[in-house]
Amino acid sequence: MHNAHDALPLAPTQALPGRSQAMMINPLHAVNGHARYGVPRGMEEALFAMGCFWGVERLFWQQPGVYSTAAGYSGGVTPNPTYSEVCSGQTGHAETVRVVFDPTRIDYPTLLRLFWQNHDPAQGMRQGNDIGSQYRSALFPLTSQQLQAAQDSRTHFAQAMQQAGDLRAITTEITPAGPFYYAEEAHQQYLYKHPQGYCGLGGIGVCLPE
Repeated sequence: MHNAHDALPLAPTQALPGRSQAMMINPLHAVNGHARYGVPRGMEEALFAMGCFWGVERLFWQQPGVYSTAAGYSGGVTPNPTYSEVCSGQTGHAETVRVVFDPTRIDYPTLLRLFWQNHDPAQGMRQGNDIGSQYRSALFPLTSQQLQAAQDSRTHFAQAMQQAGDLRAITTEITPAGPFYYAEEAHQQYLYKHPQGYCGLGGIGVCLPE
């Protein structure tokens, strides 16, 4: 995985211009054949950034109740960025996974627990050996209910970290969702296509209380 600058663009004028045309990908999920686009009736969606999206996407597609997942970019300025542009640190985006889920089988708080327990949320603009603003920890809530749940979960996980003796400050960004841009097809369900591929996912051994 590429490295990038640690600083986010300060203003849209400092970010790469991007393009108006969206990335074209296969409309069907490589693992389960479900639609990658849209949200079926009765389903909900959520966005998670917790480092390299290859391992993050696999974590979520393996969960019962998750209908579909997609790798992409969110939280930045540049419209319809490419992977190389995001890796340059000049788009402001984080590598993000879009999760479409059935809330009667797996709810947003459960997804948040997976988020907190499977990466290090106190590393700033990096995740392990992956360094750069695109690897930052972030939640991009899509509703006011998700925003409140995300903020509450951050408070509770910070308390759990302190109780475990980890006194670092959480650096996870929680910002209402802007556009989600799909990553190139090569990155979709990457670890299904390449089972021995790179996965930097790993927690800090702290559990979010239920």
